[in-house]
Amino acid sequence: MIRLYLEVGASAMKASEEKTSVKKVRTISDLNHEQIETLLDNWAKNWLAHDGLWFQAAERHHGIEHAIQLDAEAWEKFTVIEAQRIKKLLGLGKNGGLDALDEALNFRLYARLNRQKSERPEPDTLIFRMIDCRVQSARRRKGMDDFPCKPVGIVEYSGFAKTIDSRIETECIECPPENITPDAFCAWKFTLK
Repeated sequence: MIRLYLEVGASAMKASEEKTSVKKVRTISDLNHEQIETLLDNWAKNWLAHDGLWFQAAERHHGIEHAIQLDAEAWEKFTVIEAQRIKKLLGLGKNGGLDALDEALNFRLYARLNRQKSERPEPDTLIFRMIDCRVQSARRRKGMDDFPCKPVGIVEYSGFAKTIDSRIETECIECPPENITPDAFCAWKFTLK
């Protein structure tokens, strides 16, 4: 009787252990290449969603003009941090010029979400165009006006370029709310001085 009780008890404990056994928790290093690509896209989308939600909250509480000022202030610091990290990742030197900038622009967080293109009409000039902007495309799908991102864009792109190479000057060619052509949402001219 005692033996039967122990056997039944042992079987019940084993079944209980099987039910409560902990599955191995996966980490990033367990993901395959395709899953890592998806994860990178999700991180970029999450970052962009947070940026948009933060801005909308600031706009609700303070109005659009003040929200744009706050956004520009945040971008002034973030764009430098992003450029420094990309520079380190890619091993770009102190004065990599427009080639370094062209390469670095492809590694920005939103580069995974937006379609962009660059061209070199002259050796000391880089033209960068945002062909498809996820934020502006979404606004248009919802029947909303383009977001007036030029003031923030000037801070963002000039700060990013100067961090890549302090000799680079930035000029806005077009950006909402002004001068929007059908072939780009915004365009920027970078000149090596």
